[in-house]
Amino acid sequence: MRFLAIDLGDRRTGLACADDVLRIPAPIEVIEASTREVLMQSLAHAVDSYAPDALVIGLPLNMDGSEGPRAKMTRDFALACEERFRLPVHFQDERLTSHAAETSLNRSGRTHAQKRRIRDALAACELLKDFLAQRG
Repeated sequence: MRFLAIDLGDRRTGLACADDVLRIPAPIEVIEASTREVLMQSLAHAVDSYAPDALVIGLPLNMDGSEGPRAKMTRDFALACEERFRLPVHFQDERLTSHAAETSLNRSGRTHAQKRRIRDALAACELLKDFLAQRG
C-alpha cells in the first residue's frame, strides 16, 4: 500500500510518500499555496503522479493531546480531500514532527533558504515514519 503524507500549513504544505513494504518515507515537495483551491490543485497533481492508496494527514494536537482550532481546520481539510480524491484518510499526531525535521536540517549544512524550501516535506516524512511505525 502506498501512502501520501500531508503536513498542512498556512502557506506551505509538505508532501512525502512511502509504501508499507519498504517503509522509507521520501520527501516529495513543498507546496506554496495562498488559497485552498490552489493547494487542492497541487495535491491533485501529486495524487495523479504518485497514485497513493491512502492519505496520511498530520493532526496538530495540543501538547496535552487535546484538539484545538487547528485540528478542526485539519479535519475539515481532510474531509475535502476524501471527497475530492476518493481516498481513505488517516490522521497522525504531528506533535514534534517539525522539531524532528528541524533537528535533521541543522545537521545538514544547508543554508537557511535551502532549509526553508524542504522543511515541511521533511516534517511530512517524519509524520509518515511515525504512522508506518504504528501500523507495525
